[in-house]
Amino acid sequence: MPNVVVVGTQWGDEGKGKVVDVLSRKADAVVRFQGGNNAGHTLVVNGETVILHLLPSGVLREECKCVVGNGVVVDPKVLIEEMEELEARGKALRDGQLVLSRLADVIMPYHRELDILRERRLGSQKIGTTGRGIGPTYEDKVARRGIRLGDLVEPEVLRAKLEAALPDKNRMIVEWHGGEALDLEAILAEYLAYGERLGPYLADAAGLLHRIQREGGSILFEGAQGTFLDVDHGTYPYVTSSNTVAGAACAGSGVGPTDIHEVVGIVKAYTTRVGSGPFPSEADGEMDEHLRKVGHEFGATTGRPRRCGWFDAPLLRQAARVNGLTRLALTKLDVLSGLDRIPVCVAYEGYDDEFPHDLTTAVPVYEELPGWTEDITQATALEQLPEACLAYVARLQELVGVPIDVVSVGPGRDQTLVRGDLFT
Repeated sequence: MPNVVVVGTQWGDEGKGKVVDVLSRKADAVVRFQGGNNAGHTLVVNGETVILHLLPSGVLREECKCVVGNGVVVDPKVLIEEMEELEARGKALRDGQLVLSRLADVIMPYHRELDILRERRLGSQKIGTTGRGIGPTYEDKVARRGIRLGDLVEPEVLRAKLEAALPDKNRMIVEWHGGEALDLEAILAEYLAYGERLGPYLADAAGLLHRIQREGGSILFEGAQGTFLDVDHGTYPYVTSSNTVAGAACAGSGVGPTDIHEVVGIVKAYTTRVGSGPFPSEADGEMDEHLRKVGHEFGATTGRPRRCGWFDAPLLRQAARVNGLTRLALTKLDVLSGLDRIPVCVAYEGYDDEFPHDLTTAVPVYEELPGWTEDITQATALEQLPEACLAYVARLQELVGVPIDVVSVGPGRDQTLVRGDLFT
């Protein structure tokens, strides 16, 4: 298999974890390259559900290296809890399976505290963050005052960085937001303990990826969130704090752009988003609730209900451009079963090939396609899908201009219908 980047093409929650899990059977390494534990990837294997927030989705395959790249911001407590939960399930990491980049920035207690306090202060104007401290951690990274995973195994370095950072953070927490000051010694003791636990996994992650390539291996790059949560290309300011598009795989892992061979976009058969921000194809109350109920549309990280709406082709065409998509994987097609007619947003009024810089101005133009009543969750090949279902997939492919090579008809590994040599 070539080196492949997997990205979300909407506002996240498209089912990337499942597709990465399927592809990882042919990969030598799976790499998370951005985001933090604000992402939740759900895997269903042999009827068992596993939700991952930081560990790459290839972790259930013992032969696969799992790399947390330098572009990720890591909450060490959450990472250790994930590792321990896998161990309790009898799926403990084998020796050498997990590699953590020494250069990845660390989410500190003051990052989480500031994230929550800022959102509270914004009130109705809040961004809708997960409160996990992701944004404030990226702020410190860009401001060159961040703490990296490698610092957790250097007591004097960690102390010096905390002594430099904490007075200003406490001033913000107490004087600006009315919170309570954090204690340096308590933080130091807690994070040195994390360093002792995670130290054996720290390595030159980029160097490892280069060795895998030299030896003819393949690498799978796992994106978090979705294209329109990208801090540059998304629905700013209602975005995440990292670059979620395919180009970030290089900067967030240490490989060059010529080492990427395929970019697979994951897209739901309808559209969802969590939190605030524009959503042109959002459904009305009754259909919004129907899609949420049938699709179990609640955040894997926060449990928040997702806003639901119809497939948005202009959105996907823009995602294809900014990511350089070579293939699409269509997920949750089964959720649409039972609908008589299915609206699809085919354009925005007043826009042709141009994509609006402000989606609040986008007025959707809909086309209605015939629905189907059959249960498609037991299909084992694309040819077994109802005619109307196949016509729906074909129309989406035509509208986006990128081949749909995977169709998911349920959460399980075996509910993945594929065509094209990348997946078979």
